[in-house]
Amino acid sequence: MNEVRRLQIMSPPPDNGRADQDLGEHRAEKLGSVGEVLHGGVRGTIAAMAMSGMRTFTVHVGLVDEPPPVALVRQRARGVMRAVPRKRRRAVLEAAHWGYGAGGGLVFALLPDTIRRLPWAGPVYGVAVWLGFELGIAPALGLKQAKKVRPVDRVALAADHLLYGFIVSEMRRRPQG
Repeated sequence: MNEVRRLQIMSPPPDNGRADQDLGEHRAEKLGSVGEVLHGGVRGTIAAMAMSGMRTFTVHVGLVDEPPPVALVRQRARGVMRAVPRKRRRAVLEAAHWGYGAGGGLVFALLPDTIRRLPWAGPVYGVAVWLGFELGIAPALGLKQAKKVRPVDRVALAADHLLYGFIVSEMRRRPQG
């Protein structure tokens, strides 16, 4: 009797087509998560585009002296831009900013669903990206604005990163299902 019981435990349960269905669901779930990550990249690009518009405004009204991407190129990557024709440099700089925004959107999409679905996850993420630049990247690169006290400038830059976060997180109710 023990021998029969041992065989039952060791043998796989009857398939009834369920294994194929489970595998198909698993593949669809993986494909869905890849799609969500790619969608995050698109959201990040669009969010960076919106930031560009907001930055244009804040620079023109005098709230921001020099946007970080411009400062970064001017102070640390000038040689890279020499290879780009002058009339195309602004477009290349903008495309680089959008690419950086896309990367940030991809990273946000990789966060656990339980975090991403929190109402303020996106804006907090956007501000965290900004703080990472202000407190980490800018000082590490020795950018001049990292050493200046510039409260109005920093508030304006924090605001455009809040905008970025709102867009990256799609502050709308998603279907649950």
